[in-house]
Amino acid sequence: MAEFFSRLYEAIFQGQIFKLELVFSRIPEVLKYLPITLEIAITATLFSLVFGFLVALVKVKDIPVLRRIAQFYVSFTRGTPVMIQLYATYFGIPMILKALDLPSAFINKIPPIIFSVVALALNDAAYSSEAIRAAIQAVDKGQIEAAHSIGMTGWQTLRRITIPESLVIALPSLGNGFIGMIKATSLVFVTAVVEMSKHGQMIAGRDFRQFEMQVTLAIVYWVITMVISRLLFMWERKLKCNERDDGKGGKNDTVARLEQVV
Repeated sequence: MAEFFSRLYEAIFQGQIFKLELVFSRIPEVLKYLPITLEIAITATLFSLVFGFLVALVKVKDIPVLRRIAQFYVSFTRGTPVMIQLYATYFGIPMILKALDLPSAFINKIPPIIFSVVALALNDAAYSSEAIRAAIQAVDKGQIEAAHSIGMTGWQTLRRITIPESLVIALPSLGNGFIGMIKATSLVFVTAVVEMSKHGQMIAGRDFRQFEMQVTLAIVYWVITMVISRLLFMWERKLKCNERDDGKGGKNDTVARLEQVV
């Protein structure tokens, strides 16, 4: 048994089956494609927040026909794999554009990254819409009543009360969604986009050291998510501190502050 572990130790740490130096030496090469990964993740997240907010409003306002459509969209999107949605977007959008008699030259010039952003945004919006809906419904009704009592319109109340308050509530869930988006970008290679994960596979294909490359990618994604998690935590704590400072005076203080805004 001792001989077995001795041989295993030599095989691992002497580079016969695993080369530790490759793990860290390839990090700079992988990071060259970090901007593409972040571009996809940030752009898709922004679009998903806008669309998710609209879907949440439809559910909160209980608009009859649109509510049914929103429920189907959320159920279908959350019930199907991201990979299938990426494939469907990559092949489906060109087919739709061709059915609209758009020229093939125009369709062929669409950057593949567009398909990735659309698919990831639609996928994340299904999750973020539920977080936003719950956050909107959790906003203190007293603040909304105070806004209406001083003559604020529905849009003003939404912009100055509901959205800021619900942001504090939904931020943890939305932050987790953004971290998930970062990791989901590793699947966009199916739409012919080369980002960190795909570039790493291409590097590993040259010398067939796939395991070391996967460890490298795991370390890079882990560090990125750790940094983002810390930044989101600091932002959330700052928002909560501001909320506590603004809410010390109760409903009367809320009315006074709103009157100053108006």
